[in-house]
Amino acid sequence: MQFIDEAKIHVQSGNGGNGASSFRREKFIPRGGPDGGDGGRGGSVIFRCVKNLNTLIDFRFKQHFFAKNGESGRGRNQNGLSGENLILNVPIGTQIFNEENHELIADLMNDGEEIIIAKGGRGGLGNSNFKSSTNRAPTYAQKGEEGEKFWVRLQLKLLSDAGLLGMPNAGKSTFLSVTTRAKPKIADYPFTTLKPQLGVVYVDNKEFVLADIPGLIEGASEGKGLGDRFLKHIERCGVLLHLIDATAENIVENYNIIRQELAGYNEELLTKPEIIALNKIDMIDSKDLTKKFNQLKKFVSKNHNQAPQIFKISALTNDGIDEVLRALLQQIKLYHDNNDQSN
Repeated sequence: MQFIDEAKIHVQSGNGGNGASSFRREKFIPRGGPDGGDGGRGGSVIFRCVKNLNTLIDFRFKQHFFAKNGESGRGRNQNGLSGENLILNVPIGTQIFNEENHELIADLMNDGEEIIIAKGGRGGLGNSNFKSSTNRAPTYAQKGEEGEKFWVRLQLKLLSDAGLLGMPNAGKSTFLSVTTRAKPKIADYPFTTLKPQLGVVYVDNKEFVLADIPGLIEGASEGKGLGDRFLKHIERCGVLLHLIDATAENIVENYNIIRQELAGYNEELLTKPEIIALNKIDMIDSKDLTKKFNQLKKFVSKNHNQAPQIFKISALTNDGIDEVLRALLQQIKLYHDNNDQSN
């Protein structure tokens, strides 16, 4: 299934039914009173958050959504039926914005959560409602209210326990493929991953969700490369696993570039728990690896209040993989424990 994380759609709730203007007409009752029924309320447009979706692809080829109109009232005090609500299912983590003023309307985070985006118009009152001591035969009946209609923008931010990030070709897709059942595209060139990938990691009889974020480059927060389109997904990751290509000429610079791009998008991302893994150690001699490892460790210790753990791994040979996964699991547990206490 194609991954779609943004969509713009037009929603319109149903119009309320018109009230009826009618009078009782029966044999032997030539001048019965008003008996016009009320119009039914128009259907509303409702967004519902469901856990079995992970993409906005349902809104890729259809942009206009309409709820049903309410029925008009009838004689003999018969009220019109209300219009059926239109329920649109979206994945967990979907944000809904008013396209006109860019205001955030809703941020759906829980399975089964619902929000009425466009309320149906109220039904008009029939003429029987306007009977009074001075007006025994009113002919006036209300028209139903029009429904609401406007454009909204849907934006999906993936929810995952851990986010996998790094420069293009750092080996993130390979790491995801060997630690989960996900089957991302893998090749020896940059930007192999063009959309986020989710996988479930199993370690020590426990599991967590890992998201592979497409590679970032210098200037990504300003729209370069794949741009900032995927940086938003990092906001919903509990812990970050920063993968660095050990064969790169300057691993410290590569690490710092990613950190700067995170800060350029949202400085709060720098406060997330982080683990660093030097990948592709099978492609570098031990002396060079030790030198680069020490350089990175020195830089990290100098620029972090609490320096993250650094591991040496090879996603190709599985060296060091289990240690990284256990460290991630521990950080994820601490992250959830802290969140539960704050809530």
